[in-house]
Amino acid sequence: MQLSVNRDMKNSKEKPLPPGRIKIVLALKSLLGQKDFSTITTAEIAKTAGVTEALIYKYFKDKRDLLHQLLSEYLEQYRAQLLQSIRGINGAFNRLRKLIWYHINVYATNRVFAKILLIEVRNYPDYYKSETYKRVKEYSDVVLKVIEEGVQNAEIRSDLPPKLIRYGILGSIEQVCLSGIIFGKKINPDELTEQLCEFIFSGIKKESS
Repeated sequence: MQLSVNRDMKNSKEKPLPPGRIKIVLALKSLLGQKDFSTITTAEIAKTAGVTEALIYKYFKDKRDLLHQLLSEYLEQYRAQLLQSIRGINGAFNRLRKLIWYHINVYATNRVFAKILLIEVRNYPDYYKSETYKRVKEYSDVVLKVIEEGVQNAEIRSDLPPKLIRYGILGSIEQVCLSGIIFGKKINPDELTEQLCEFIFSGIKKESS
C-alpha cells in the first residue's frame, strides 16, 4: 500500500512551538474536558494557562481559531499514527478492520478530540472552508485509498463508489460512538469493531465468481 508518511516525519522535525502557545492549547484541552466550548471564555483560557489574554491573540485570531488549531494538531497526530498502524498489514479488509478499530479507539480514549470533531466545529459554515477541514479530508482519504486498492485487487465490489463506501464506514463509526461521546458513556472499541465489520463487510465484499 503506497501511503506516504514523509510529511509527518518532516513535521516532527520542525522547531518547537513557543511555550506560551503550548500552554494556551493545553488550557483549552483541559477546559473542554469539563465544559462546552460555548461557555469557555478567553479570560478563562488565559487564567488556566497562566498567561495574559493578549498572548492568546498573538497566536490565534480568536477563540474559534484556537479550537480549529487544536483540532488540526490532533488530526495531524492521529493521521501519522493511523498510517503507521496499518503498515505491513495485507488485505483491504484487514486494513479496514484496523482502521475502524483505531478510529473508534481514538473516540473512546480522547473524548475532547471526539467532542471537538463531532459536536463543536460542525455547526459553523466557515469550518468547511478552513485549513482544519482540509486536515479532516486528508485523514479520511487514508480510508478512501484502502477502499480503492481493495477494488483494484478485486476484494471489494466495483459497482459501489469508493467514496460512498467511505461515507458508510465513517458515518457508521460516528453513529455508534455519538451517544457515548455526548453522554459520557463507555465506548468498547473491540465490540463495536466486530459488529461494524460484520455489517459493513458483508455489503461491500466482492462475491467469488
